[in-house]
Amino acid sequence: MFITFEGIDGSGKSTQIKLLADALEVDGRDVVRTREPGGSDGAEAIRRLLVEGDPGRWSAETEILLFTAARRDHLERLIEPSLADGKIVLSDRFADSTRIYQGAARGELRDIVDRLHALMIKREPDLTIVIDMDPDAALARGLARGSGEDRFEEFGAAFQHKLRAGFQALAKAEPDRVKLVDGDRDVEAVAADILAIVKAHLP
Repeated sequence: MFITFEGIDGSGKSTQIKLLADALEVDGRDVVRTREPGGSDGAEAIRRLLVEGDPGRWSAETEILLFTAARRDHLERLIEPSLADGKIVLSDRFADSTRIYQGAARGELRDIVDRLHALMIKREPDLTIVIDMDPDAALARGLARGSGEDRFEEFGAAFQHKLRAGFQALAKAEPDRVKLVDGDRDVEAVAADILAIVKAHLP
């Protein structure tokens, strides 16, 4: 099963993926944790181009091409082989991030995003968890990490509010696949809701 986590920067995706992986492994499931951009050697090299540096480093069009290249390598080298081996793949972001970040919040480029996805990726997650929370709180948390990978946080609060609206709209458009979880609560409460959703979808 291919499960992705989405949401604005600083919403707690990495923490929740780890907690879910731990819970599933206790249940005897074979779990692979990964992330985008990244997850394979080639995709990690592209990641550094995308998440570091000045916010104006790339146009939205160039970002779409870079993200698609990274995703294709990730898909070929990690996601598809892991699924073929019967593993559960948990990914911190996938194609929905490109749809929202470049396709909605940074220009009317959604048609280009969708056409490239149809040509080069051709796969959707089985289940997507969107951690929804207050953009101002998430932005403060994301910047406080000081990870050096804060290029998108540097676009500011207005951008994060656009992203949140985009993810909320995605959940309304695809309610069977995309599940919205309230992230403005303690970590354990969020994790319990996510585990319940995932267990309801597992074969």
